[in-house]
Amino acid sequence: MEECKIINLYNLNETIAAPLFEGLTYPWEALPKIKAFIIQLGNTLPADKFNKIGEDVWIAKSAKVAPTAYINGPAIVDEEAEIRHCAFIRGSAIVGKGAVVGNSTELKNVILFNKVQVPHYNYVGDSILGFKSHMGAGSITSNVKSDKTLVVVRCNGEEFHTGLKKFGAMLGDNVEVGCNSVLNPGTVIGRDSNIYPTSMVRGFVPANSIYKTRTEISEKRDTQAGTDRQ
Repeated sequence: MEECKIINLYNLNETIAAPLFEGLTYPWEALPKIKAFIIQLGNTLPADKFNKIGEDVWIAKSAKVAPTAYINGPAIVDEEAEIRHCAFIRGSAIVGKGAVVGNSTELKNVILFNKVQVPHYNYVGDSILGFKSHMGAGSITSNVKSDKTLVVVRCNGEEFHTGLKKFGAMLGDNVEVGCNSVLNPGTVIGRDSNIYPTSMVRGFVPANSIYKTRTEISEKRDTQAGTDRQ
């Protein structure tokens, strides 16, 4: 399970939520803690940089929030983030610096690291998206198994019983998910990997990979990570 550890997936310098991961080994261990952490952190945010809107919603003064967007607390929208037309933040969400939450995108119990983009018709629930990761139009995280059993992470022949009923996907830094893909419960994608459009992903995808199907995963020959996308 070494490749699924926090240290191998994320640069914690690229999120306001870094203290949440202290003492944890795997990123999904943070999921039940997000709500309480937001309330605790939000009450310490500087008033010269953040406005508190309603109950337990903190929005950076430099962030752009469309008047048609809905943000339910607890939530933090960090500096220079953009919440676009008809975005729906259901609660327990941290939107990182410079991140984009787009048209009709829905967030619930998530951490978006800095510069994450979920810009077009995405559902992201019970998930953590690393620095500069991007989900193409229509791609979603499926966060509950159809049989409602607890989620098991499978990584390189090992199994980790999470004890969680709701668990979407853990995306490492600079992951690119193609349009209309579905990331099934318990998916973990290593840094700098690309997922082909319309893919159905389950389990672990190694870092620096190109995912076509479960039986077609190839290593990148030339990685150019961190390209900005819109």
